[in-house]
Amino acid sequence: MKVGRAAKALLPTEPVYDSVGSQPQGRDPVAAFVALGANLGDAAHTVRAALVALSQVPGVQRVRGSSLYRTAPVDSTGPDYINAVAEVVTTLGAPSLLAALQAIENGAGRERPYRNAPRTLDLDLLLYGSARIDSFALTLPHPRMGSRAFVLVPLAEIAPQCVSAAQLQAVADQAIEMLP
Repeated sequence: MKVGRAAKALLPTEPVYDSVGSQPQGRDPVAAFVALGANLGDAAHTVRAALVALSQVPGVQRVRGSSLYRTAPVDSTGPDYINAVAEVVTTLGAPSLLAALQAIENGAGRERPYRNAPRTLDLDLLLYGSARIDSFALTLPHPRMGSRAFVLVPLAEIAPQCVSAAQLQAVADQAIEMLP
């Protein structure tokens, strides 16, 4: 499937900077995991385009995505979601990576009219190496990832070392369908 033009539309239009305002230099690469979801428009296409857009962010060296999954909304309304998880290797700091994710969301027309509103694209930073961050703008590991099958199942697909059998068992009652 061609996603070139769509992915380019999702790319940040401004350079992404670290938390002190300069581009990172000499930072060691870090593996990070990002949850992707959408339930408005052509959600599968949007998630695939976001995976491509992620790989084109300066400072992101590699992207590997899970399969796509269909899930019912959790604490929300609207059509079913299409979800995936991506592993990225990046030299960006966690705040800069978050800013790049938000820029991709904005490029997809993301609006935030109310909490858990249906969305064209949702990108959540789940893990950033072994970092533990608790700030106003960012909490890592993501505080709700352990209670969501739409995060744990695709994460277990690409990084089984990050998800325990007990975590998967805890969400086993949540319906999730891998798409072909």
